[in-house]
Amino acid sequence: MNEFVEIFNDSENISTSIRLLLLLTILSVGPGILILMTSFTRIIIVLSFVRTSLATQQTPPNQVLIGLALFMTFFVMGPTLAQLNDEALQPLLNEELTLEEAYEKAEPPIKEFMSKHTREKDLSLFLRYAEIEQVNSLDDIPLMALVPAFAISEIKTAFQIGFMIFIPFLVIDMVVASVLMSMGMMMLPPVMISLPFKILLFVLVDGWYLVVRSLLQSF
Repeated sequence: MNEFVEIFNDSENISTSIRLLLLLTILSVGPGILILMTSFTRIIIVLSFVRTSLATQQTPPNQVLIGLALFMTFFVMGPTLAQLNDEALQPLLNEELTLEEAYEKAEPPIKEFMSKHTREKDLSLFLRYAEIEQVNSLDDIPLMALVPAFAISEIKTAFQIGFMIFIPFLVIDMVVASVLMSMGMMMLPPVMISLPFKILLFVLVDGWYLVVRSLLQSF
């Protein structure tokens, strides 16, 4: 990444058109990189688990879940993004820093956030394959190792939360299926009968509030 920034800043060795092409390339892959470096992954997976456990098919729609996940991500990442803006983005726009210096200023805040939510086991896996044996501080951990370690840690955490969400709805499905079998209604799909009860339970306990509160507290 540092070598790429140096090439981008070298106005003597690269034409304006190629620099523009490189900038467009960064912008095209940027959203994918940012998703894996923020809280978005955990939030969207948990929200998807909620919809799946309710068995409401496409309700809420994907657009609603993604929009909610994005705004929750901005909320959770607010302090980190503010620090990035103050220390890297604004000085870069004011031409107080070069692109390489801004990149170096932007690394510590995002590394600090990711390291707090990355399991040591996951990080050790990528450090070992990168043949990095000595790590004395956060600065010694490259983003190439920290980002995938953070991503799989977030996925595991999201699945743990999703499992806890599934349990009460699974109990409802089992109870409904047992009642239908005892009544001899073998041909009636249990999901059709349990769906209203699951929605009723979710509304009575204010499920969306509980899910969002649990997600915010997990960070």
